[in-house]
Amino acid sequence: MTEKEFRSGFVSIIGRPNVGKSTLLNSILGEKIVITSDKPQTTRNRIKGIHNFPGGQIVFIDTPGIHDPRSRLNRFMVEQALSAVKEVDVILFLVEAGASVGKQEEMILQALEKVRTPVILVVNKIDRAEQAVAQATLDAYAGRYPFRGTVALSAMTGYGVEQLAGAVAGLLPEGPAYFPDDILTDVPERFVVAEIIREKVFHLTRDEIPYSVAVTVDSFKERPDGSLISIAATITVERDSQKGIVIGRRGELLKKIGSQARREIEDLLQTKVFLELFVRVRRDWSENEMMLKELGYK
Repeated sequence: MTEKEFRSGFVSIIGRPNVGKSTLLNSILGEKIVITSDKPQTTRNRIKGIHNFPGGQIVFIDTPGIHDPRSRLNRFMVEQALSAVKEVDVILFLVEAGASVGKQEEMILQALEKVRTPVILVVNKIDRAEQAVAQATLDAYAGRYPFRGTVALSAMTGYGVEQLAGAVAGLLPEGPAYFPDDILTDVPERFVVAEIIREKVFHLTRDEIPYSVAVTVDSFKERPDGSLISIAATITVERDSQKGIVIGRRGELLKKIGSQARREIEDLLQTKVFLELFVRVRRDWSENEMMLKELGYK
């Protein structure tokens, strides 16, 4: 195969919150590189996932869910998502089987009208819906936009994911490999570690906590022989009451967060990990531009 026959490109995954974008990316890659949660607005940054196939490479871009922004952090997230439809080769518009065309979907359709990029409509969660329901969802969007293709799948079970990857590959231009074939993502290990910790906070705290939580890795030190990595990370919340919830009675919840995160980080890094967690209050950080930059939301 000659170099000219190699196909590559960048593909944005967009949709409303909690529609399954991160689960889809993890399913395509066969590895977990993006955190997931049943709570909306889990993803805050654009994250690239690299999928290699015979004769090509697809660089998928997972984005925050499109929603009505009510804080500086929310506006940052929506800007990250909407800007991801520019300068890519293919766009995947992810919707949920059985869900109506809502305000978030209308915002996305309006954004798509401004680009000439091929768009594939992806109906997700068909494992939870009857075939007629999935077809009705496809029909509801059919007249709204000239999609270059449609795929119904289940990101959770993997059904239809290979078909989607094939459809994307068929729309890619000839081009080089942008990343080595042993790379799954462009984000550093420290970023993934911080995201794993934040995911555990999402899973183990009450509903009001996740949206006020940020995690930063303060130190990441590996022994010369590679037998242990010592990590110190800070969980930032906005109010004293939230700090109390995250720590829990006698520190039990914080220990649970740390224990679950450590096991997953060890799987990621393939070595023993010593994880130390701290909790601090930075009042209304999600509305403070300087704090947002300090916490990595630039």
